[in-house]
Amino acid sequence: MTVHDSSANPSSTAAAAAPVSYLFVPGNRPERFGKALASGADMVIIDLEDAVAPADKLAARSAIRAALDPEFPAAVRINSADSEWFEQDLSLCGLPGVAAVVLPKAAGVADIARVRGAGAATVLALVESAEGIANARALAAADGVSRLMFGSIDFSVDLGIEGDERELDAFRSELVLASRLAGIAPPVDGVTTAIDDAELLRRETLRGKRFGFGGKLCIHPKQLAAVHAAYLPSNDEVHWAMRVLDAARLTGGDAVAVDGKMVDKPVMLRAERILQAASRLR
Repeated sequence: MTVHDSSANPSSTAAAAAPVSYLFVPGNRPERFGKALASGADMVIIDLEDAVAPADKLAARSAIRAALDPEFPAAVRINSADSEWFEQDLSLCGLPGVAAVVLPKAAGVADIARVRGAGAATVLALVESAEGIANARALAAADGVSRLMFGSIDFSVDLGIEGDERELDAFRSELVLASRLAGIAPPVDGVTTAIDDAELLRRETLRGKRFGFGGKLCIHPKQLAAVHAAYLPSNDEVHWAMRVLDAARLTGGDAVAVDGKMVDKPVMLRAERILQAASRLR
Protein backbone atom coordinates (compact mmCIF):
# COMPACT_ATOMS: atom_id res chain seq x y z
CA MET A 1 0.00 0.00 0.00
CA THR A 2 1.30 3.45 -0.91
CA VAL A 3 0.64 6.84 0.56
CA HIS A 4 -2.33 8.43 -1.22
CA ASP A 5 -1.41 11.02 -3.85
CA SER A 6 -4.00 13.78 -3.60
CA SER A 7 -3.06 15.04 -7.05
CA ALA A 8 -4.72 11.92 -8.47
CA ASN A 9 -8.00 12.75 -6.78
CA PRO A 10 -9.73 15.71 -8.47
CA SER A 11 -12.11 16.34 -5.59
CA SER A 12 -9.26 16.36 -3.05
CA THR A 13 -7.27 18.82 -5.14
CA ALA A 14 -10.32 21.04 -5.66
CA ALA A 15 -11.12 21.00 -1.95
CA ALA A 16 -7.60 22.06 -1.05
CA ALA A 17 -7.79 25.15 -3.26
CA ALA A 18 -11.44 26.07 -2.78
CA PRO A 19 -12.54 29.14 -0.79
CA VAL A 20 -13.97 28.56 2.68
CA SER A 21 -15.72 31.90 3.20
CA TYR A 22 -17.97 33.69 0.71
CA LEU A 23 -19.13 37.19 1.65
CA PHE A 24 -22.19 38.82 0.07
CA VAL A 25 -22.17 42.55 -0.65
CA PRO A 26 -25.20 44.34 -2.17
CA GLY A 27 -24.76 45.17 -5.83
CA ASN A 28 -26.38 48.57 -5.36
CA ARG A 29 -23.83 49.62 -2.72
CA PRO A 30 -20.60 50.13 -4.72
CA GLU A 31 -19.10 52.08 -1.84
CA ARG A 32 -18.99 48.78 0.06
CA PHE A 33 -17.23 46.75 -2.64
CA GLY A 34 -13.73 47.78 -1.63
CA LYS A 35 -14.39 47.12 2.04
CA ALA A 36 -15.75 43.67 1.23
CA LEU A 37 -12.70 42.83 -0.89
CA ALA A 38 -10.44 43.93 1.98
CA SER A 39 -12.43 42.04 4.64
CA GLY A 40 -10.42 38.83 4.53
CA ALA A 41 -13.16 36.82 2.82
CA ASP A 42 -11.84 34.12 0.51
CA MET A 43 -14.36 35.22 -2.11
CA VAL A 44 -16.68 38.21 -2.32
CA ILE A 45 -20.07 37.78 -4.01
CA ILE A 46 -21.50 40.99 -5.42
CA ASP A 47 -25.23 40.39 -5.22
CA LEU A 48 -27.69 41.46 -7.91
CA GLU A 49 -30.49 39.23 -6.66
CA ASP A 50 -31.95 39.24 -3.13
CA ALA A 51 -30.01 42.28 -1.92
CA VAL A 52 -31.28 44.55 -4.70
CA ALA A 53 -34.87 45.78 -5.04
CA PRO A 54 -36.48 45.46 -8.49
CA ALA A 55 -36.38 49.20 -9.05
CA ASP A 56 -32.63 49.25 -8.43
CA LYS A 57 -31.57 46.33 -10.64
CA LEU A 58 -30.53 48.42 -13.64
CA ALA A 59 -28.49 50.89 -11.60
CA ALA A 60 -26.85 48.06 -9.65
CA ARG A 61 -25.86 46.27 -12.85
CA SER A 62 -24.25 49.47 -14.11
CA ALA A 63 -22.46 50.01 -10.79
CA ILE A 64 -21.05 46.50 -10.87
CA ARG A 65 -19.89 46.89 -14.45
CA ALA A 66 -18.05 50.09 -13.54
CA ALA A 67 -16.51 48.71 -10.37
CA LEU A 68 -15.20 45.34 -11.59
CA ASP A 69 -11.43 45.13 -11.35
CA PRO A 70 -9.39 42.21 -12.80
CA GLU A 71 -6.77 42.79 -10.11
CA PHE A 72 -9.38 42.14 -7.40
CA PRO A 73 -11.77 39.59 -8.91
CA ALA A 74 -15.12 38.83 -7.30
CA ALA A 75 -18.04 36.53 -7.92
CA VAL A 76 -21.34 38.00 -9.08
CA ARG A 77 -24.75 36.59 -8.14
CA ILE A 78 -27.04 37.30 -11.06
CA ASN A 79 -30.81 36.94 -11.01
CA SER A 80 -32.38 33.55 -11.59
CA ALA A 81 -33.10 32.18 -15.05
CA ASP A 82 -36.86 32.54 -14.56
CA SER A 83 -36.60 36.25 -13.73
CA GLU A 84 -37.08 39.24 -16.03
CA TRP A 85 -33.53 40.41 -15.33
CA PHE A 86 -31.66 37.24 -16.26
CA GLU A 87 -30.98 38.01 -19.90
CA GLN A 88 -29.51 41.42 -19.13
CA ASP A 89 -27.49 40.05 -16.23
CA LEU A 90 -25.82 37.62 -18.62
CA SER A 91 -23.92 40.58 -20.06
CA LEU A 92 -21.82 40.66 -16.88
CA CYS A 93 -20.76 37.01 -16.92
CA GLY A 94 -17.70 37.26 -19.13
CA LEU A 95 -16.37 40.63 -17.99
CA PRO A 96 -12.82 40.93 -16.64
CA GLY A 97 -12.93 40.86 -12.86
CA VAL A 98 -15.76 38.31 -12.65
CA ALA A 99 -14.13 35.28 -11.02
CA ALA A 100 -17.33 33.22 -10.96
CA VAL A 101 -21.05 33.58 -11.52
CA VAL A 102 -23.44 32.49 -8.79
CA LEU A 103 -26.65 31.17 -10.36
CA PRO A 104 -29.52 31.34 -7.84
CA LYS A 105 -32.37 28.85 -7.88
CA ALA A 106 -30.22 26.53 -9.98
CA ALA A 107 -32.43 23.70 -11.17
CA GLY A 108 -31.35 22.48 -14.60
CA VAL A 109 -28.22 22.08 -16.69
CA ALA A 110 -29.70 24.15 -19.53
CA ASP A 111 -29.53 27.26 -17.35
CA ILE A 112 -25.94 26.45 -16.44
CA ALA A 113 -25.15 26.20 -20.15
CA ARG A 114 -26.66 29.62 -20.81
CA VAL A 115 -24.49 31.21 -18.13
CA ARG A 116 -21.41 29.46 -19.48
CA GLY A 117 -22.32 30.49 -23.00
CA ALA A 118 -22.39 34.11 -21.84
CA GLY A 119 -18.73 33.83 -20.88
CA ALA A 120 -18.72 32.75 -17.24
CA ALA A 121 -15.37 31.23 -16.35
CA THR A 122 -17.00 29.08 -13.69
CA VAL A 123 -20.46 28.68 -12.20
CA LEU A 124 -21.43 28.33 -8.54
CA ALA A 125 -24.83 26.64 -8.58
CA LEU A 126 -27.00 27.83 -5.69
CA VAL A 127 -29.53 25.09 -4.90
CA GLU A 128 -32.67 26.54 -3.32
CA SER A 129 -35.59 24.38 -4.41
CA ALA A 130 -36.95 20.85 -4.52
CA GLU A 131 -36.15 20.71 -8.22
CA GLY A 132 -32.60 21.80 -7.55
CA ILE A 133 -32.06 19.05 -4.99
CA ALA A 134 -33.63 16.49 -7.32
CA ASN A 135 -31.18 17.53 -10.04
CA ALA A 136 -28.18 18.12 -7.75
CA ARG A 137 -26.07 15.37 -9.29
CA ALA A 138 -26.65 16.64 -12.81
CA LEU A 139 -25.91 20.20 -11.70
CA ALA A 140 -22.66 19.18 -10.01
CA ALA A 141 -21.54 17.30 -13.12
CA ALA A 142 -22.50 20.09 -15.56
CA ASP A 143 -19.74 21.69 -17.57
CA GLY A 144 -18.30 24.70 -15.82
CA VAL A 145 -19.81 24.10 -12.38
CA SER A 146 -17.05 24.32 -9.79
CA ARG A 147 -19.21 24.10 -6.70
CA LEU A 148 -22.72 23.69 -5.32
CA MET A 149 -24.09 26.11 -2.73
CA PHE A 150 -27.04 25.51 -0.42
CA GLY A 151 -29.66 28.23 -0.23
CA SER A 152 -31.08 26.71 2.92
CA ILE A 153 -33.54 29.49 3.75
CA ASP A 154 -35.25 29.63 0.36
CA PHE A 155 -35.13 25.84 0.19
CA SER A 156 -37.00 25.53 3.48
CA VAL A 157 -39.65 27.94 2.23
CA ASP A 158 -40.03 26.00 -1.01
CA LEU A 159 -40.66 22.74 0.85
CA GLY A 160 -42.57 24.19 3.78
CA ILE A 161 -39.93 23.01 6.24
CA GLU A 162 -39.79 24.72 9.62
CA GLY A 163 -36.50 24.77 11.49
CA ASP A 164 -32.93 23.93 10.59
CA GLU A 165 -31.76 21.50 13.22
CA ARG A 166 -32.14 18.02 11.70
CA GLU A 167 -34.86 18.94 9.24
CA LEU A 168 -32.37 19.60 6.40
CA ASP A 169 -29.90 16.82 7.15
CA ALA A 170 -30.86 14.60 4.20
CA PHE A 171 -30.62 17.49 1.75
CA ARG A 172 -27.20 18.59 2.98
CA SER A 173 -25.96 15.03 2.59
CA GLU A 174 -27.28 14.90 -0.97
CA LEU A 175 -25.30 18.00 -1.94
CA VAL A 176 -22.13 16.55 -0.40
CA LEU A 177 -22.68 13.25 -2.22
CA ALA A 178 -23.44 14.96 -5.54
CA SER A 179 -20.27 17.03 -5.28
CA ARG A 180 -18.12 14.03 -4.48
CA LEU A 181 -19.54 11.98 -7.35
CA ALA A 182 -18.84 14.83 -9.76
CA GLY A 183 -15.30 15.29 -8.47
CA ILE A 184 -15.78 18.96 -7.59
CA ALA A 185 -15.02 20.80 -4.34
CA PRO A 186 -17.32 20.15 -1.36
CA PRO A 187 -20.45 22.32 -1.29
CA VAL A 188 -20.92 25.61 0.55
CA ASP A 189 -23.46 25.81 3.36
CA GLY A 190 -26.12 28.51 3.66
CA VAL A 191 -26.05 31.72 5.66
CA THR A 192 -26.53 32.23 9.38
CA THR A 193 -28.84 35.23 9.55
CA ALA A 194 -28.14 36.08 13.21
CA ILE A 195 -25.22 38.47 12.73
CA ASP A 196 -24.50 39.00 16.45
CA ASP A 197 -24.96 35.42 17.67
CA ALA A 198 -21.40 34.12 17.60
CA GLU A 199 -22.26 30.81 19.26
CA LEU A 200 -25.02 30.02 16.77
CA LEU A 201 -22.66 30.82 13.90
CA ARG A 202 -19.99 28.55 15.36
CA ARG A 203 -22.44 25.66 15.82
CA GLU A 204 -23.93 25.99 12.37
CA THR A 205 -20.52 26.24 10.71
CA LEU A 206 -19.22 23.17 12.55
CA ARG A 207 -22.39 21.28 11.64
CA GLY A 208 -21.76 21.97 7.98
CA LYS A 209 -18.15 20.86 8.34
CA ARG A 210 -19.24 17.58 9.98
CA PHE A 211 -21.61 16.92 7.09
CA GLY A 212 -18.79 17.33 4.59
CA PHE A 213 -19.32 20.92 3.49
CA GLY A 214 -16.22 22.88 2.60
CA GLY A 215 -17.32 26.43 3.27
CA LYS A 216 -20.07 28.82 4.26
CA LEU A 217 -21.93 31.81 2.89
CA CYS A 218 -21.62 34.94 5.03
CA ILE A 219 -23.71 38.11 5.14
CA HIS A 220 -21.44 40.28 7.31
CA PRO A 221 -17.65 40.65 7.63
CA LYS A 222 -17.82 39.96 11.37
CA GLN A 223 -18.81 36.36 10.55
CA LEU A 224 -15.62 35.58 8.64
CA ALA A 225 -13.26 34.92 11.55
CA ALA A 226 -15.58 32.36 13.13
CA VAL A 227 -16.05 30.54 9.82
CA HIS A 228 -12.31 30.36 9.21
CA ALA A 229 -11.69 29.20 12.77
CA ALA A 230 -14.27 26.43 12.46
CA TYR A 231 -12.57 25.03 9.36
CA LEU A 232 -9.05 25.42 10.69
CA PRO A 233 -7.68 22.15 12.09
CA SER A 234 -6.59 22.28 15.72
CA ASN A 235 -2.93 21.98 16.67
CA ASP A 236 -3.61 18.48 17.98
CA GLU A 237 -5.11 17.46 14.64
CA VAL A 238 -2.15 18.89 12.74
CA HIS A 239 0.37 17.12 14.97
CA TRP A 240 -1.55 13.84 14.60
CA ALA A 241 -1.62 14.21 10.82
CA MET A 242 2.12 14.87 10.70
CA ARG A 243 2.82 11.76 12.81
CA VAL A 244 0.60 9.66 10.56
CA LEU A 245 2.28 10.75 7.34
CA ASP A 246 5.76 10.52 8.85
CA ALA A 247 5.02 6.95 9.93
CA ALA A 248 3.61 6.13 6.51
CA ARG A 249 6.73 7.40 4.79
CA LEU A 250 8.97 5.29 7.03
CA THR A 251 7.04 2.15 6.05
CA GLY A 252 6.74 3.01 2.40
CA GLY A 253 3.03 3.63 2.78
CA ASP A 254 2.17 0.26 4.33
CA ALA A 255 -0.35 0.10 7.16
CA VAL A 256 1.22 1.10 10.47
CA ALA A 257 0.15 1.79 14.05
CA VAL A 258 0.17 5.40 15.31
CA ASP A 259 -0.86 6.19 18.88
CA GLY A 260 -1.92 2.57 19.24
CA LYS A 261 -4.34 2.71 16.30
CA MET A 262 -3.98 1.16 12.87
CA VAL A 263 -3.33 3.63 10.07
CA ASP A 264 -4.21 2.58 6.53
CA LYS A 265 -5.02 4.39 3.29
CA PRO A 266 -8.27 6.12 4.39
CA VAL A 267 -6.59 7.43 7.55
CA MET A 268 -3.61 8.65 5.53
CA LEU A 269 -5.99 10.48 3.21
CA ARG A 270 -7.66 12.18 6.18
CA ALA A 271 -4.23 13.22 7.49
CA GLU A 272 -3.36 14.73 4.10
CA ARG A 273 -6.58 16.71 4.05
CA ILE A 274 -5.95 18.08 7.54
CA LEU A 275 -2.53 19.36 6.53
CA GLN A 276 -3.91 20.82 3.31
CA ALA A 277 -6.57 22.69 5.27
CA ALA A 278 -4.02 23.90 7.82
CA SER A 279 -1.76 25.21 5.07
CA ARG A 280 -4.68 26.85 3.28
CA LEU A 281 -6.20 28.65 6.26
CA ARG A 282 -3.31 29.57 8.53
